[in-house]
Amino acid sequence: MLALLKLLADGRFHSGEALGQVLGVSRSAVWKQLQQLEADYQVQVHKVRGRGYCLPAPLALLDAEQLQPALGAQGITLDLHATIDSTNARALRLIAEQAPLPCLVLAECQLAGRGRRGRQWVSPFGENLYYSLALRIDGGMRRIEGLSLVAGLAVLACLKEAGVPDVVLKWPNDVLVGDRKIAGILLELVGDPADICHVVLGVGINVNMKAAPAVDQLWTSMQLSSGQPMDRNLLVLALSQHLLHYLQLHRDHGFAALREQWEQHHAWQGRHVTLQAGSRATSGKVLGVDDHGGLRLSVEGEEQVFSGGELSLRLRDDS
Repeated sequence: MLALLKLLADGRFHSGEALGQVLGVSRSAVWKQLQQLEADYQVQVHKVRGRGYCLPAPLALLDAEQLQPALGAQGITLDLHATIDSTNARALRLIAEQAPLPCLVLAECQLAGRGRRGRQWVSPFGENLYYSLALRIDGGMRRIEGLSLVAGLAVLACLKEAGVPDVVLKWPNDVLVGDRKIAGILLELVGDPADICHVVLGVGINVNMKAAPAVDQLWTSMQLSSGQPMDRNLLVLALSQHLLHYLQLHRDHGFAALREQWEQHHAWQGRHVTLQAGSRATSGKVLGVDDHGGLRLSVEGEEQVFSGGELSLRLRDDS
């Protein structure tokens, strides 16, 4: 089916006969593959009598032949899928199988994509970036302090380089354009936090998505924000380069060396917010973050620091 999708990726009409000739199957077999394609990949195919079949718009697929040499030069192995349950889940399985690391898992579509706090990450086929980098971390918990914030800086740098305007960060791991979410980060840790552990650094970026009725919050994409469709292969390589750069800075100097830079891009710096931790809500003014990536709030005139756990940060109505 992926071979059929690649033939349709140019967005032009193709007759069933022509598709069958290239694939070496009958027209009826093409029809069955198209139905399966729509069901498995959730891709819409236009069918017009006398003209054939086409996608609603051209589709640029992720290309292992383009990505693997460049990623290999960065020391990263590639694990690329058409569809998958979750790139983070696949990365965790690779860690359990003792696959060579660092390893990057990419997919055109996630069937069970997930964000923080168990929320669904809407993952349409071939439109966005579903990116999970599996890493070995030596040295215990101090080596992962502020890591999701560091990843946010890498994503921000990547988006700004691509021409996306007004990119900002929201503690602890959202990337916004104005007040609309464009990317999210999900960190998952396995192993001994006191010694050698492994981290999956998951990044989801809305790239060329133009409609998403299932998303239950304000959102945007790189294409909507910049007015230009984006090459996701180039985006993968740029994001990997920025991530490796910031991970090296973090490894050499810790989050404290990046704290000021992160605060400069924090959307809610100095704003009044409500922090939800389970059933407990705390209101205060954002002072910034500490050297470990914890959120500093002024609560009734006293500074408090919050980190870890299932925390949700919201602007107060009066802010």
